[in-house]
Amino acid sequence: MNTPFEMEKCPWDQSTYAGRWHYYFWVTNPMLCLKTDQELEEAKSLRSSYLNGTLPPGTTTEQLLAAKQIYESSFHPDTGQKQNVFGRMCFQVPGGMAITGAMLSFYKTVPAVVFWQWINQSFNALVNYTNRNANSPLSQTQMGTAYGSATIAACVTSIKFKQYLTNNASPFFQRYVPFAAVAAANCVNIPLMRQTELLNGVDVYDADKNRVGCSKLAAAKGISQVIVSRIVMCAPGMVLLPVIMEKLENKSTWFKRNTWIHAPFQTLAVGCFLIGMVPTACALFPQFSSIKLSTLEKYENTAYCDIVSNCKNPPAVVYSNKGL
Repeated sequence: MNTPFEMEKCPWDQSTYAGRWHYYFWVTNPMLCLKTDQELEEAKSLRSSYLNGTLPPGTTTEQLLAAKQIYESSFHPDTGQKQNVFGRMCFQVPGGMAITGAMLSFYKTVPAVVFWQWINQSFNALVNYTNRNANSPLSQTQMGTAYGSATIAACVTSIKFKQYLTNNASPFFQRYVPFAAVAAANCVNIPLMRQTELLNGVDVYDADKNRVGCSKLAAAKGISQVIVSRIVMCAPGMVLLPVIMEKLENKSTWFKRNTWIHAPFQTLAVGCFLIGMVPTACALFPQFSSIKLSTLEKYENTAYCDIVSNCKNPPAVVYSNKGL
């Protein structure tokens, strides 16, 4: 870790994958969901005191590091507002394991598939909205359209895929209906929930975090990276668990007969996968996505001209917050 302590700097090198993994493992710790409102406000207050140069006497580095961890897990990086606990990335393990476990367990009937896809998309919509780039506000109509479209996409994909597999494949492959639906819905839910960024662009900054302009291309790149990360996040649990379940049911008569244990077993197994996969997926790309000025000149000339006019010495590379 870096010494001396600096509140605005990450304890790990964010230019490397290992550094980003350590950071996200630290900040997405599920235990952070249990912090009370008082503890959150105390962490925010201590952080503000540090930044304002008014730290209470005797404050230790450990206390500052704990305040940084709590603040960055629970408050939006753009607005500083406290996030809904169910939309925080530190809630991905408990929330994701419960919903994914249910989707993997209850996939055999169309009503069950539709119900759990609806629950999953409701959760996804909350997570996507909570972790959006807050400099691009979204109207209630746009949020409703994004939520409805993603839910319909997930349900239609799951129903059609299930019908196809029922007629053309063994029951084993029907276990992959939830993953196909989740992947398809992510490709719809995230862009629609963040459509304002695609339509109006996101703020871009130089290496010193000075705003230099706005870019739609930067928004598209950041959102694409988030979609990949979300699919990677759920893939191991949803791809490997069907294989594990099939083998257990074939080899253990007791396990196959006692179906009541299947749902809790899959839920706990998904949780084990997510503990490692949440930081693994979040760390795939740097939080601040980079884009070359020459690329903007070629593909988004309006943004390029805006940046050049705003800067005496235009940077060769600009950066934008991709969200999570």
